[in-house]
Amino acid sequence: MRYLFALCFLLYATITFGQAVNAPLNADYYHLIERMEVRSGSFAESFHASMKPFNRKEIGQFLDSLNTKDYNSRDLFNYNYLKNDNWEWVDSAHYQTEKPFLKHIYKTKSDFLNVHKEEFDLHINPVINFSYGKESISDNTLFINTRGIEVRGLINKKVGFYSFIGENQLRFPQHVNEFITQYQAVPNEGFWKNYGDDNVGKDFFTARGYVSFQATKNINLQFGHDRFFVGNGYRSMILSDFSPGYLFLKAETKIWKFNYTNIFGLQTADIKFSGNTPTGSQNQYPRKFMSFHHLSYNITKNINIGVFEAVMSGDSSRAQNPIDINYLNPIIFYRSLEQQDGSSGNALLGMDFRWIFLKRFSLYGQFVLDEFLIDNIRQGGWWANKYSVQAGLKYFNAFEIPNLDLQGEYNMARPFMYAHDNNFTNYANYKQSLAHPLGANFQEFIAIMRYQITPRITFQSKAVLADFGTDTTDVNFGGNIFKANNSRYRYPGQGDFGHSIGQGESNHLTYYQFLLTVMMKHNLFGELGYTIRKQESEFGNNTSENSFYTASLRWNIPRRENIF
Repeated sequence: MRYLFALCFLLYATITFGQAVNAPLNADYYHLIERMEVRSGSFAESFHASMKPFNRKEIGQFLDSLNTKDYNSRDLFNYNYLKNDNWEWVDSAHYQTEKPFLKHIYKTKSDFLNVHKEEFDLHINPVINFSYGKESISDNTLFINTRGIEVRGLINKKVGFYSFIGENQLRFPQHVNEFITQYQAVPNEGFWKNYGDDNVGKDFFTARGYVSFQATKNINLQFGHDRFFVGNGYRSMILSDFSPGYLFLKAETKIWKFNYTNIFGLQTADIKFSGNTPTGSQNQYPRKFMSFHHLSYNITKNINIGVFEAVMSGDSSRAQNPIDINYLNPIIFYRSLEQQDGSSGNALLGMDFRWIFLKRFSLYGQFVLDEFLIDNIRQGGWWANKYSVQAGLKYFNAFEIPNLDLQGEYNMARPFMYAHDNNFTNYANYKQSLAHPLGANFQEFIAIMRYQITPRITFQSKAVLADFGTDTTDVNFGGNIFKANNSRYRYPGQGDFGHSIGQGESNHLTYYQFLLTVMMKHNLFGELGYTIRKQESEFGNNTSENSFYTASLRWNIPRRENIF
């Protein structure tokens, strides 16, 4: 079983067609693509927006399909920026520079170095993220120091490859440090160690990479180590990029108006520590296996619906080889499989939708179901009626103001959602949620404003208001997805009934972020940010108030955000 992924890799590589890799996940980058899609009035034929990241070739096909005659200077700038960033897959892009440095460096606007031959295509870019800041709640200096490299390319127009490596030293704001203390995990990252004499800073190495094949005209295969995002909102209630990357095999089939995606992934079930730092050993961290299916259908040119299912399986007896071959079936309904084989896996299913209309609006949502019994709903608050919901609306060129985009979103998850019997079956990876960073037992409102002041200057603000419940004196009220279901609290006289969102110690979170971003060169950003975060808890256990500012320089890397 340990060679299963490699075997699938070889089987599907026998026939390959023209291929490209993905544009890395980046909320600002994908916002520009969605803005153009909604303003066009219909879905892009080349990709389905709920499955991210997008293939660069498909982004190029979408850009070439657009009519830009009514674009203002800011929209034209965005359009040309995206074309230059995917120049090998678009027509008539003005991607070349007039005076390359030393004849080889920046021959194109988007690539530090590139080789573009008939049998070989290579793009190499440095990655830098330097940030400095201060917070009001402590004397700590906040900083990000990331240096790395990004490489992508194509061999014989058949095999695509991508790799990102980065070395990082960071000092986080207090609420992130509290998360690290509670879960012994750094958000978005895997193995880490303390940094600095005070052990407040964190040091970690980030690596992602994969190879990509077009097995047939309609089937794309990718194998490697990365993460994904499913949905159309700021959050995802089924698969987000909050946790670190993981080993995966992805198969994506596009036929007519359908897009069917299978993701098989190896997740880290738990981590081991020496003191307060994860420690490697000759024995690997225990693993578990995730299988995920998503079927997307464009009912009309502007209405899409998707259905999905996911299962997490594993146990201590097979912690190093957790793959259950039954879950490799790409089309079976997992609930029936569990019943037939007596599986102890954690299965979830759900749906999402998206409707774009009036060339201004995008209405979207998700519903995820873990366990559900109609009879127990009538009695109220049964612990195992577990589900999560998302509903949101995006408004482009709001109130007739060009390049002013607004977004409102509501998310909620019932207590005990995503939790299960143990760490091998809860819906998490490396002690981090695979869905929402708040875990469960919460409801949340998000408002986002983006205004592109000039082609190169953008202002955006975010407001997050959340109410959630936390545990008291080690009692499991359903917010911590790493606690086993059998440790749940039972209300006197009600037993397994009476559970509601926000139970336990009630907490109210307000989070405001303001950002001014300048694109100085292609993918080189200067940024000023100011954040206010306040958390009030019922008994004062988690009450805090903090504000912090940051000044950043980013080159070929998205902004690191910890909005929770």
